[in-house]
Amino acid sequence: MSASDTIFPGEARLDIGQRRVALRLALLAAALLVTFGAVPAFASDYWLSSIIIPALVMGLAGIGLNLLMGFAGLVSIGSAAFMSVGAFATYNLLLRAPGLPLPVVLVLAGLFAAAAGTLFGLPALRIKGFYLGASTLGAQFFFEWLFTNYAWFSNDSQSLTISAPRLELFGADLQSATGRYLLVAAVGVALIALAFAVTRSRIGRDWAAIRDMETAAAVIGVPVARRKLQAYAVSSFVLGIVGALWAFAYLGTADGHTFNLDKSFQILFIVLIGGTATIFGNFLGAAFIVLTPILLDRLGGTSGLGLLSDPGAAANLQHIIFGAIIVWLLVKEPDGLSALLRRATQALARRAA
Repeated sequence: MSASDTIFPGEARLDIGQRRVALRLALLAAALLVTFGAVPAFASDYWLSSIIIPALVMGLAGIGLNLLMGFAGLVSIGSAAFMSVGAFATYNLLLRAPGLPLPVVLVLAGLFAAAAGTLFGLPALRIKGFYLGASTLGAQFFFEWLFTNYAWFSNDSQSLTISAPRLELFGADLQSATGRYLLVAAVGVALIALAFAVTRSRIGRDWAAIRDMETAAAVIGVPVARRKLQAYAVSSFVLGIVGALWAFAYLGTADGHTFNLDKSFQILFIVLIGGTATIFGNFLGAAFIVLTPILLDRLGGTSGLGLLSDPGAAANLQHIIFGAIIVWLLVKEPDGLSALLRRATQALARRAA
């Protein structure tokens, strides 16, 4: 072998790195092609409206909470409260400032939610753990009370209900199932990109240091108080935009009780089932949350079992299944379904090799 054919270790590492980058870019292109091409072309209106849109929106809500809980190690049991802030802010901005384009409205709604999250995140500067969870629970009850007692937020509606305004972007009508899906998908891509950018930045590294050992993070110069408030702000920003999508791209109408404590627990379940400190694992948890009731309903209809055909019993069975899986995951696999999927993929790759 001649000297020109010699491969140095640095060159080998560079070649492997280039291959990884090329592979990631190819996977990203394929994912975007499926998301914006194949899904709207082949999925029916039922699948888009009843399964895909709620799964995507709840997965994005899981990302919002995971930024706070998984990456920063903080606690919140009031995630749905910040979703309600985003939904009502979007409604009022579109109603009272109709000249604003939809993307600007969503960003402003997210900023309103971020301000609320920062305010209710102030106790994190003094307390932690269970007590912090109890303090964030106050946001849940406060905003639910606010939006059900003050009719101004719902344009003086007697029912205190907000209805989806006309969804359009640069003149394009987004009222159809395909239009609403494309809106959710586009906003989802932007929020996922934001989550990746934040978690891989200096802020994300500081969050990880605080999560692993707060005292050591303070010793090495991490601005702990500022980073904690930033975690609540970024998490609530995402949840505020997601709340607008849930109210207007999925439900079509909402009120203060739409974003109740059960919704906050659903988001918490998504994070626990999908896996903490992960981005795409949240969509696994959301798919489980959305598909399990549908599967139980189908099972009850086809099996003829009286237990599953009773709506109350089916709802209780769902809670039992959720609780059992969460307990199993916490004991056997704290990293959630994303870790199980990653290990299964690695095992298949080793067998193929």
